[in-house]
Amino acid sequence: MKILFLGDVVGRAGRQAVLEHLPRLREAWKLDFVVVNGENATGGMGLSAEHAKAMLGAGADVLTLGDHAFDQRDMLSYCEQEPRIIRPLNYAKGAPGTGARMFADARGRKVLVAQVLGQVFMKRAFDDPFGTIETALKPYPLGGQAQAVIVDVHCEATSEKMAMGQFLDGRASMVVGTHTHVPTGDAMILPKGTAYQTDAGMCGDYHSVIGMEKAEPLRRFVTGMAKGRFSPAMGPVTLSGLYVETDDATGRAVRVAMVREGGALQASAP
Repeated sequence: MKILFLGDVVGRAGRQAVLEHLPRLREAWKLDFVVVNGENATGGMGLSAEHAKAMLGAGADVLTLGDHAFDQRDMLSYCEQEPRIIRPLNYAKGAPGTGARMFADARGRKVLVAQVLGQVFMKRAFDDPFGTIETALKPYPLGGQAQAVIVDVHCEATSEKMAMGQFLDGRASMVVGTHTHVPTGDAMILPKGTAYQTDAGMCGDYHSVIGMEKAEPLRRFVTGMAKGRFSPAMGPVTLSGLYVETDDATGRAVRVAMVREGGALQASAP
């Protein structure tokens, strides 16, 4: 199975890049399944129903969220109506939507997609992500009930993301980090067959401060005072993510490659 995961989509420029490039990539790379993290796609904070529909229509099979899952109020109800949207498993007790769901690709192969939030350096104290993801994955053994398992680890700390990758090695096809918007250069296949990258990066303008126009973040860092709101940068966008090929019989990764498409960053395409 050929799987593409795209990192955090930031603002209008990020959305437009996904709408423009994803249909082409899906065809050119013969992708079987695509997951996009969309939690910053609407004004840099959250995801609206309108923008979710657009990215699903452009070729995303599943959209994941994150700690900004419900910054756009209509997502509270829309994620209940749209099964292709996954919010974090450990977001909050009673949160709408679901944090893990089984899907099928065009050939009927079963793909489990799940997301958890980290605890280290996060603004809120979320439930234990390790126990939560273990419970969610237990009924769906890799290569048995699921031909592929994709886990989005939405964390601040690289150590916590790496620990999750090792924890799930052999139980997931792909463990990929999101949230920091900075792509890491450590894409690899772990010893038991799980593809891993600490952070997929963002789909946004990299001539920015993690996708936001530079002036206001710089002012706050330099002076310690806020003057205005953050606004997403609108320059050339780089699509960043992770490409993985899996073995259908075992669900394990057999190939992994970082994706950098257009914009400021460059990497080889699959």
